[in-house]
Amino acid sequence: MALLTREEIIEALERLGELAHAQGQPIELVAVGGAVMVLAYNARQATHDIDVAILSPREARIVRDLAKKVAAERGWADDWLNDGAKGYLVGISTGAVIFSATGIEVRAPTVEQLLAMKLSAWRDDVDISDARRLLQEIGSQSNRDQIWKRVEPYLVPGDQLKAQYAFQDLWDTVYGNA
Repeated sequence: MALLTREEIIEALERLGELAHAQGQPIELVAVGGAVMVLAYNARQATHDIDVAILSPREARIVRDLAKKVAAERGWADDWLNDGAKGYLVGISTGAVIFSATGIEVRAPTVEQLLAMKLSAWRDDVDISDARRLLQEIGSQSNRDQIWKRVEPYLVPGDQLKAQYAFQDLWDTVYGNA
């Protein structure tokens, strides 16, 4: 699937909201990953898909079915909207609303949770670039130890040591050894 631009993400979410509204099933999502970096932080131009946690309706199947309709209309893969990143979610923090339209509201987790997810994944240059942007978002507000204490509760069990080393390396790259 081609990369989804900011404009395409917004159009698709608006259409998803229209379909949900028509069925009387308003949708509440928490977006994570690339879509948040595109919509909330303007950190990149596009993303492969939209990773979400579905808060409402309770039956995730409803959202998946509506997302498939949007995919068919746009000629996209059915998984353009998916919950594939849920393995990196340790709880769900409440961050800012990053998109709202009739029938749909999309929030981001807190910056600390997003950073924890990126540090836990730490797979490629995209994760590293996103983590750098997120650290810059909160880094000037606190020192390294204070930020780590706010990030640590959201780390994926089993990935804590990798995330800690990634955080230290990232901090040194962005702020030096201070």
